[in-house]
Amino acid sequence: MPDTPLKIQKKILRDHARAIRSTLSPAQIEEKSACICRFLLDILDGIDPVMVYVSKPLEVNTKDLIDYLISSRKQVIVPIIERDTRTLRLSYIGNTSVLVKSTFHVHEPVGNEIPAQPGEVKAIVVPMLAFDQSGNRLGYGAGYYDRFLSDHPHIKKIGLAFTCLETERVPCEANDIKMDMVVTENGIHHCSGYS
Repeated sequence: MPDTPLKIQKKILRDHARAIRSTLSPAQIEEKSACICRFLLDILDGIDPVMVYVSKPLEVNTKDLIDYLISSRKQVIVPIIERDTRTLRLSYIGNTSVLVKSTFHVHEPVGNEIPAQPGEVKAIVVPMLAFDQSGNRLGYGAGYYDRFLSDHPHIKKIGLAFTCLETERVPCEANDIKMDMVVTENGIHHCSGYS
């Protein structure tokens, strides 16, 4: 089946966002990530447990955030990619030293899992390749987060991205899930009535 015009639009936007993101230096990524995580900590105050993606190179860095949350005695859950079923499996994490490179080069606690249930998650921190002011998110295209969030709508959805990745409009399909908040190095944007 040929790609639909919407899929083509998304691919073009993904390529554009990747090109923009690749211009950021490691120092810029670390500086912007630190600002984003400071804003994020204000949102997460009093929320426990929280699910946080483990960042890959060029994404908003969450590894220091995860260490900080663990040291603050907050329960942290990380996703594990189930490639065969295209779903996310969840695990608590007590120490980032258990993370090993796994599916799609994402670090996961494979072999050191502490199973977690989606119903336990109060908020989820989601990576974004691009976003718009309405909270529409462009991911990497496999739909793992959209499927997970569609099945568990109770979870507060917080997208992280660099300001330079904001676009006027992310093309959306019916199964694309909006973020409740977007956090960039410039601050917190409330998208769906959360305050």
